[in-house]
Amino acid sequence: MARPTTAPPDVATIFPPPATAPKPRRPSWVRLTLRTVAVGYLLALVLAPVVVVFTRTIQAGLGTFWDTVTSPDALHAYQLTAQVVGLAVLFNTVFGVGAALLLARYRFPGKRLFDLFIDLPIAISPIIVGLALVLAYGTQGWFGGALTSAGVEVIYAPLGMAAATAFVSLPLVVREVTPVLLEVGTDQEQAATSLGASAVQRFWRITLPTIRWALAYGVVLTTARALGEFGAIKVVSGNIIGQTQTVTLLVDERAEQLEQGDLQLSIVLILVSVLCITVVSLLRPREER
Repeated sequence: MARPTTAPPDVATIFPPPATAPKPRRPSWVRLTLRTVAVGYLLALVLAPVVVVFTRTIQAGLGTFWDTVTSPDALHAYQLTAQVVGLAVLFNTVFGVGAALLLARYRFPGKRLFDLFIDLPIAISPIIVGLALVLAYGTQGWFGGALTSAGVEVIYAPLGMAAATAFVSLPLVVREVTPVLLEVGTDQEQAATSLGASAVQRFWRITLPTIRWALAYGVVLTTARALGEFGAIKVVSGNIIGQTQTVTLLVDERAEQLEQGDLQLSIVLILVSVLCITVVSLLRPREER
């Protein structure tokens, strides 16, 4: 006679999976308190001042707004600001990507110190930055005499203003790109190397597509920070009307002299910064937001 066969016991029956403990839920009053504090903090420090600026601008009238933002001084300030911001963003984009690759891909003596110095601009007052640049690149500075003899003007010129702006916004691109490089690792790059890809090919076809959204957001943050820079630029520019006066310096002059136009020009800066951040947030894929 054939012996009856029995099905092997289920592994799950012998070794049942451990029961997952339910996640503790905070009391409703805790969640409500946290939300109230967060929203109240945001309203008090960000939204309320911006709303006041918009309200005062609207009260002054559309005609006043248009005349102010299209005046000759304002148009020159726009042009100079765009030039300074463009140079600063270019400097920090090239340096930021290079520094991020250095921190994420290589080990070298002094790496921690290098990483520390990248965050140094956050801790230093922009006015001190401007003063240091004057001492280093002014006519009586360490390098100023040689640069002036070579025909390169740094202080009281757009180049020095761009250098000051680049300094205060230095960490933004680096801190956006480095975590992405650390997360993706080097597997794809090593595979490309084994297939004969050069360093340039690996960068353009693998590294750059991987960091594109982090780089874009870092560039936007750098642009927004550069648009609002005031302290360092005021020291290195000389604040000469019609020559070295950016939009922020023009706003400060109008406010100090109690002239009309400071609020209107402030609105322009706010709108440009918000537009940049909004465009990048909308274009970024949903899974990467």
